[in-house]
Amino acid sequence: MHVFRETKTPLSAGRLSRRALLAAGAGALLSPGSSLLLPGTALADAAVLARQVASSHRSAANRARDAWRKPVETIAFLGIEPQHRVVEILPGSSAYWLEFLAPYLRDSGLYVAAGRDPDMASPAYVEDHRRLLAKLAADPGRYDKVEVSRFQADRHAIAPPASADFVLTFRNLHNWIDRGEIEGALRAFRAALKPGGILGVGDHRGRTDLTQEEQNRSGYVRQDFAVSLIEKGGFRLVATSEAKANPRDTKDHADGVWSLPPTLRGGDKDRDRYTAIGESDRFLLKFARV
Repeated sequence: MHVFRETKTPLSAGRLSRRALLAAGAGALLSPGSSLLLPGTALADAAVLARQVASSHRSAANRARDAWRKPVETIAFLGIEPQHRVVEILPGSSAYWLEFLAPYLRDSGLYVAAGRDPDMASPAYVEDHRRLLAKLAADPGRYDKVEVSRFQADRHAIAPPASADFVLTFRNLHNWIDRGEIEGALRAFRAALKPGGILGVGDHRGRTDLTQEEQNRSGYVRQDFAVSLIEKGGFRLVATSEAKANPRDTKDHADGVWSLPPTLRGGDKDRDRYTAIGESDRFLLKFARV
């Protein structure tokens, strides 16, 4: 049964297969004490991942976003193989990454959904999490092995200490920075990751001619600001990716990132212009726990 709880089952350390090491080439780097390839290489099981991404079990809304979110490129950049133990922070009921990562990891690894804390979250967030649990229960063939833990900065353990190969967070930094919760979140991530484990971070890339404070409420985050914060939290930047870059995003919209698809908060006002821009310009960063 999938409920709000701290993960109890130990997450054993994953190892890259010999095939993955060969695919990475002789120049691949290993972080001290880690089996994870840095800074990102081709996956030995890329075809398996591609099949999950292309599967009809994924919602039409999620598949429509693939052109912007670049799922195969993102997972290949981070280096997630089927035997890894992965914690995703706040997947939500849309479950974009969960839909293909959970079955990709089901047989040999583990997917952990670090969801909302019902003691701290708003009623709307609690309802969203209820829908996530219902989604998991409705498809046991794919999601029966998903673990569910609670996330609220560092108030809960999102996984057993030093057990996860990867922690992933997408488009959440701006919320935690605005609420003063970023340091606690990073402590929770670092506690869950094994030494050398990978923190994958994606977010809306902010303008460099404005301070972070000036654009907090827009949803955008300066990339240099994000890197500095995360490295101060006990991580080392090992690679960046431009897979999610969108040079058409001018980052000066009336409703911030929510002016753009898929939210289109302004309704019909300037809808064609925002649709032509597409989803926001985003950075994708790969950090190692130190």
